[in-house]
Amino acid sequence: MKLLLILSVILITGMSADGCDEKKKEQARYKGRLEIKGICSNYTIKVLEGDIDTSMIQANWTDEHTNKAYTNVVGLGNPCKFPATIQQGDEFYFTIDTSKQEGCNVCLAYYPTPAKKLLIKVEDK
Repeated sequence: MKLLLILSVILITGMSADGCDEKKKEQARYKGRLEIKGICSNYTIKVLEGDIDTSMIQANWTDEHTNKAYTNVVGLGNPCKFPATIQQGDEFYFTIDTSKQEGCNVCLAYYPTPAKKLLIKVEDK
């Protein structure tokens, strides 16, 4: 009986620890810089700080209009939630936004961005 109780406690504790780790990943803060503020919210963001999953960003990308090479960048996936006050070259903190995304209208003019996109939420410093 005691063995069953001990195993149950270990199992429950292990499950809650996994849940905490997932929550920490969702809440992780990153520092980014708006590298390119392209037309129609075609924005490119460089990840400056934070332990981000490298499969979520592009290690190397070249802007086909300027031939300038960038590292550790991502395209903005949710332009309508991005503050208009952030200008090209500005640094900011963000988390990955896992909330339900609402549609929004942006113009359809093209400016190149990395193929990988992230939905982000800009945070206060």
